[in-house]
Amino acid sequence: MIIEEITVTAFQQHTRIVGCEETKQAICIDPGDEAERIVESLERRGLTLKAITLTHAHLDHVGGVAALKKLKPEAKINLHKGDEFMYQALPEQPAWIGIPRAQWAALGFTFEEPPPVDHYWTDGEKYSVGKLEFEVLHCPGHTPGHVVLYERAEQAVFVGDVLFAGSIGRTDLPGGSTEQLLSSIKNKLLTLDDDVKVYSGHGPVTTIGEERLTNPFLTHRYF
Repeated sequence: MIIEEITVTAFQQHTRIVGCEETKQAICIDPGDEAERIVESLERRGLTLKAITLTHAHLDHVGGVAALKKLKPEAKINLHKGDEFMYQALPEQPAWIGIPRAQWAALGFTFEEPPPVDHYWTDGEKYSVGKLEFEVLHCPGHTPGHVVLYERAEQAVFVGDVLFAGSIGRTDLPGGSTEQLLSSIKNKLLTLDDDVKVYSGHGPVTTIGEERLTNPFLTHRYF
């Protein structure tokens, strides 16, 4: 499995290109910005972009979708229906986190209307990228339609903002729920093997086992 990480935006969000080594088919997970850099990486590796795959619709994860779609119009946009309201509200999202409108342009947060979603994720669906097969797990809490993408053979899971090394996603934005988030982690992520690598939207790569043992939010007193 090919994984190339491109860190973008003031939020240091990890956009990832994930590809099949054999077929050279790829997806881009959560393009937050810098579409030209994403395309350069695809071309350098000889990869064909099948889809723009979104774990959720916060601005730092979808801000680059429109630009990437223009450069790669054949790529399908995949999102869970539960986050479509948030995706469509992208131009207004900076206000949700308290950024004054006068600062949006300077921070790179002037967004155009995003292109339509091509495919809606469903919980438990299998999504193939060449020889790779991702299981889509609906994990609400950070947002209502948040999903994670689990590749069992590669023992890797791309979790967006559900789980981080030593922490969990915030739940104080529209549609957030701490109860739902902890339930998602317990009933979806913690059922995976300890050696599964966890690729979060921010921060370092970790493992399910490491977080099970050391993450203060995942101890018994929180469950």
